[in-house]
Amino acid sequence: MTHAHSLDRGLLIDRNAACLVQGGQQWTYEDVARHSYRLARKLQQAGYEPGTKASILSRNSAAAFMCVFGIARAGLTWVPANPKLNEEDNAYLLDFMDCELLIFHSDLADMVRSLQRQLPKLTLWICLDRSLPGFVSLEDWLGDVGADPVDAYHDPDAVAIIAPTGGTTGRSKGVQLTQRNVNAFMASHLMSLHYPHSERPVNLAAAPLTHAAGFAALPTVARGGKVVVLESPDPASLLDAIEAHRVTELFLPPTVIYRLLATPGVETRDYASLRYFIYAAAPMAVEKLKQAIQVFGPCMTQVFGQAEAPMMCTYLAPDEHLQDGAMAPDDVLSSCGHPTPLVQIRILDEDNQRLPTGARGEICVRGDLVTPGYYKQPDATAKTIVDGWLHTGDVGFIDEQGRVHICDRKKDMVISGGFNIYPQEIEQVLWSHPSVEDCAVIGVPDDDWGEAVKAVVELKPQAQATAEELMALCKTRLGSLKTPKSVDFIEQLPRSPNGKVLKRDLRDTYWVGRARAI
Repeated sequence: MTHAHSLDRGLLIDRNAACLVQGGQQWTYEDVARHSYRLARKLQQAGYEPGTKASILSRNSAAAFMCVFGIARAGLTWVPANPKLNEEDNAYLLDFMDCELLIFHSDLADMVRSLQRQLPKLTLWICLDRSLPGFVSLEDWLGDVGADPVDAYHDPDAVAIIAPTGGTTGRSKGVQLTQRNVNAFMASHLMSLHYPHSERPVNLAAAPLTHAAGFAALPTVARGGKVVVLESPDPASLLDAIEAHRVTELFLPPTVIYRLLATPGVETRDYASLRYFIYAAAPMAVEKLKQAIQVFGPCMTQVFGQAEAPMMCTYLAPDEHLQDGAMAPDDVLSSCGHPTPLVQIRILDEDNQRLPTGARGEICVRGDLVTPGYYKQPDATAKTIVDGWLHTGDVGFIDEQGRVHICDRKKDMVISGGFNIYPQEIEQVLWSHPSVEDCAVIGVPDDDWGEAVKAVVELKPQAQATAEELMALCKTRLGSLKTPKSVDFIEQLPRSPNGKVLKRDLRDTYWVGRARAI
């Protein structure tokens, strides 16, 4: 299963239905299919064999996303490039992944001209939207290639995507995702997010299509639904789009949801069409989740995954967020749901031994959703996938009801005076304070304790809070051991291009000249 297979299924349902929408433009399934036929045939004519690495560098764009269908149809491997990365990081990505062709948007031409001088292996450079000096436009390159149907390349073990990891702990690795992996994702998504057969979902792609939003759009296409593309998740545009297009599902990371909740008038908008408002990619504050349920209705949906096992390792359905018409208990809302049917999840200790219910250890995943490994990094693959089990790097436990709980990233755990302290537990308390927009809890050097707990807090606009006030809140809720020994206020937390808080960058400012134990 690839993007092209999803498109072919949507085409069978209704070739005249809207497939992609952006701004005032709309492309039907027939339009997108014909574009994919032409691109696939041209790639084949140009001699590009299945498995050739092809990349697209563009902001969220329906025209760019259409190209992914053609790349997949020809059997090439898509390497998503991120326009929010700097030139150095994109040069590393395109070079390390052995990309041979790049389709780019003209807005990024200056970066591309510099990249062209650095990447001799990349021999074909195509401008997505127009001709530029030294670059052929996509339409000119396609020329008079016909739009007769081209069968989608099929090989379950072929690498369909090489997905760069977030890069929050160093250089991005390339996660190889085969057609079998994509198929497992699709099956898990379609089994979990239900629609009547006659209903056509409407997906709002506001987060980057190069990452989770691109995956989340595929089941919509396979169902013959409509994908509405926004260039960026601007709160006002996002809320307008939900109403105007009667959006049924969307994915956003928690940080963007927080901004939505802070938008004036958010409570007065119409969300009646929403069935599944997916939150993932980072922990969500329970108090803000409760607020989201009150504002958006009974549609909040959690999934857990990572590039190595995309999105659908666990699932917490909308109706699980409520019990007997009231808000579910905090221990349900703080979980990430049950394992999905096509994966196994175990909690393993440092010796790879299975831990009992309730015991904390590393969350490990097995199944067809799991990558076969990292591109050109066998040592990293062997370290991460042991006896078929993907070691996620997340510490957590499984409760008596079989729900998975994530305590924290293994590398973020603070060891203070010999005690293991999980920052996410403290962050949940800080997030509950009405003045706190976002926060990060880290370990900083301490001569007596090895590490001391520090909270770095981003306040809401015009809001006020003192360090003593926040520390007192934590002490009341968590006790002295887990209470931050200090609180720093920051105007804006450092974040990756995908919105994740970069705790490594925060820690580095406090650990200069010191070696951290973990």
